[in-house]
This record gives sequence, C-alpha cells and structure tokens, in this order.
Amino acid sequence: MLSQVTSNPVHILLVEDSPTDVLMTREAFEYYEVLNPLHVAQDGVEALDFLRRKGRHLDAPRPGLIILDLNLPKKSGREVLQELKADPDLMSIPVVVLTTSKSEEDVARTYGLHANCYVTKPVDFTLFVDVLHRINDFWFNVVTLPPARP
Repeated sequence: MLSQVTSNPVHILLVEDSPTDVLMTREAFEYYEVLNPLHVAQDGVEALDFLRRKGRHLDAPRPGLIILDLNLPKKSGREVLQELKADPDLMSIPVVVLTTSKSEEDVARTYGLHANCYVTKPVDFTLFVDVLHRINDFWFNVVTLPPARP
C-alpha cells in the first residue's frame, strides 16, 4: 500500500479530459491500493471552479496534490497553472504536470509557470500505471507536503 488515509486524507485532483486516461488512473490507484480520494475535473474551467469552490463544487475539499494535463478544453493546463500559482490561497498546492507533450518548449514554459514537476505520459498502459505509482510514491512517501488548509 502506497498511501495512507488518516482522519485528514490528502485529496488528489486529476485534471484530465481523456476518459481513457481517467479510467487508467483510477485503475492504477486501485491496483496499488492508493486510498487517497481522487477527484476529476474534465477541463480547465472546472478545475479552477473546484479549487475555488465555485458552482457545483461549493463543498469541494482542498486537494493536497494536483495532477494536471496541459491539453485541456475551455482553459488549457498552462492557463490553469498560471492562475493557480498566481493565487496566494492556492499557490502552495503541488502540481504534477502529466502530459503527452515531450516538447522542450512545453517543459521550459511549464516550469516557468512554477509547476512542481513535469512528467511525460506514456501511451503504454503498464508504463502509465508505473508512472502513476512512482508519482504517488514520491509525493506521499518521500516528500513532506505543505500543511492542509481548509
């Protein structure tokens, strides 16, 4: 088991528009017995609404980690990242960019927007599951996350 759920579990927000990638993420978490609650936003606007507790997300928990795709409808992952890191209330939430792009320009731009890490998303299911395992292991077993805020 990689993640422990305590009385204050660390919630994960996955910002991903691909139903296949969402399903693979859920399956990877189930396979590795990740107990942290996983929430999904399917586009950039929904992600920001979730983080700011707007609209249908009034009761959304504050995530302790965001896994963000760059290529999203309505508002790109870059735009989400830029707004997130400019917001004093949200800027401390770690953001893992998980995307198919291998572009050096995307990597440089994303780190320039203060992403915490950039991971290229494998297309192979087994490799994808392994990458999610490593992300989870690093962020929940190696790193000390910022204190939870309401």
